[in-house]
Amino acid sequence: MRRSGRSCASWQYLKVPDYVTDPADPRLTDYTRLRDVDLRKSLEAERGLFVAEGEKVIRRAIGAGYPIRSVLTTARWLEPLADVLGDATVYVVSDETMLGVAGFQVHRGALASMERLPLPSVERVLAGTSRTVVLEDLVDHSNVGAIFRCAAALGVDGIVLSPRCADPLYRRSVKVSMGAVFSIPYARMDNWYNGLEQMRDAGYQLLALTPDQSATPLDAVKMTDRVALLLGSEGDGLSSRWSQEADEPVCIPMSPAAMAAGVDSLNVVAAAAIACHGLMRGRPSRML
Repeated sequence: MRRSGRSCASWQYLKVPDYVTDPADPRLTDYTRLRDVDLRKSLEAERGLFVAEGEKVIRRAIGAGYPIRSVLTTARWLEPLADVLGDATVYVVSDETMLGVAGFQVHRGALASMERLPLPSVERVLAGTSRTVVLEDLVDHSNVGAIFRCAAALGVDGIVLSPRCADPLYRRSVKVSMGAVFSIPYARMDNWYNGLEQMRDAGYQLLALTPDQSATPLDAVKMTDRVALLLGSEGDGLSSRWSQEADEPVCIPMSPAAMAAGVDSLNVVAAAAIACHGLMRGRPSRML
């Protein structure tokens, strides 16, 4: 893939890459067995890193200010990324070596090990926002990434995670979000049990999304200036405590015909997309 108009200028600033042929080379350990969730959680926490996959995601991570530790790529992706890599350490490998390191075929051909930045506090994320999504115990990385993408696309200001939520910077989350995890501020609660109190103290109206059709339809809720949408885990939904702590249970009205046919709910990502769109109704002008 050639990018006309920037190639020559880009190449002159690119550090000479290291060509590596051994998948066991210790310089590549940041990229080891990317599908081994337990290993990656331990390794990434210990080293303070995450892995961005593909040119677009790598560009968005760099643009969001995450420092590059190194880049692992095949030769064909050197030129497309040359203008943003600068003096980064770059390891070039064959497709076979990439497979041996990562444990799967990296179709986008480029991986970047990025340094994590300190997470802001919940208080800081809430400051100056008017529409927030709160995720309770979603453990599927793909679902978390997809919800970040929906929230960012539909104008949600921030996301707050319960302590046990999946990591938005896990490779799969980042990939599914297409880098939206870099564009929307998020924070993680320290305390699940009393976590919603902080939201309420910040002036938020707490809406608990439920499949229960006896709840208030989301489009009929009288929303205040600050609204937080609570989304529960993939299987069980919101905990009873959070449901009770919310100001109001809300639902997405289902088609009567669908209900009669046994289709009585949406998956969490589809529900999040519809609900995020609904949150924009009556939203005040964005706070500066």
